[in-house]
Amino acid sequence: MLEGRDWHKLAAADDNDLRQLEEAAPVDLPASYLAFLRYSNGGEGPLPVQPLNLCLYPAEEVAQIAREGTFTECFQGLFVIGDSGGGEAVALDLRSGPPFSVVSLDMTNTDCLEATITVAASFDDALSLIGLNARE
Repeated sequence: MLEGRDWHKLAAADDNDLRQLEEAAPVDLPASYLAFLRYSNGGEGPLPVQPLNLCLYPAEEVAQIAREGTFTECFQGLFVIGDSGGGEAVALDLRSGPPFSVVSLDMTNTDCLEATITVAASFDDALSLIGLNARE
């Protein structure tokens, strides 16, 4: 899936973890996101756009975050799927409907609109960026 890319792949998600993630999610998650988790259940690599690094969480961690409502109060409408490794969360933006854009948000700013930067228009578009450095 990411041949020739700088991506630190983890083992594939199992069906049980994906089922729990889908049950915890407030919407139907993008098929490309679920397919990616079947390939690499989380992992890390560069991005050629802000936040310049992507650390995707494993399915079970995303499900736990969703069940606990960790980000719900301050970041309504965003479904956190990872972070940058440096203070920004990475999320699917559920506020405008599918396909959900992928955004990064400054975790120190509770003003969601001010804190959100679009990374890609969809998870499919984000896949094309994963593992590429800013200079590529």
